[in-house]
Amino acid sequence: MATLDARAVALAPGVCRISAAQAGNGASTHIADRGPSHKVNGTVVQVTALAGATPTCTYAIEVSADGANWVAATYADISTPTTDTTATFVIAANAVARKIVKHAQPWRYVRVTYSANTNVTNTTDVLFNDAAKWV
Repeated sequence: MATLDARAVALAPGVCRISAAQAGNGASTHIADRGPSHKVNGTVVQVTALAGATPTCTYAIEVSADGANWVAATYADISTPTTDTTATFVIAANAVARKIVKHAQPWRYVRVTYSANTNVTNTTDVLFNDAAKWV
């Protein structure tokens, strides 16, 4: 597992791929480091799920202040940005989900944990915009 820099460059958002065609259960191949930024709603997790036969996968977005102790992230779906949750979620087969990771707790690192994965291949990107809020 590597820690990847998800920080933005100047005013352009940063994109960090923490999973590339990852199958099976467990934490994302890598974790993203957003640095010491204090921007609110500056981070989006985007999961692209490619499904095989009888697909299912559950996703948990997790954050950490130190890269070692992980907790469920507070996030909102991009289509309902003011409805916060910490619950796991499921993505429809062959779809993309975008979640705004909130700053209800202090954190620097983010990862996604996959569970109950049957025939789903996941690619996950962390998009970080230090210049402005997503909403």
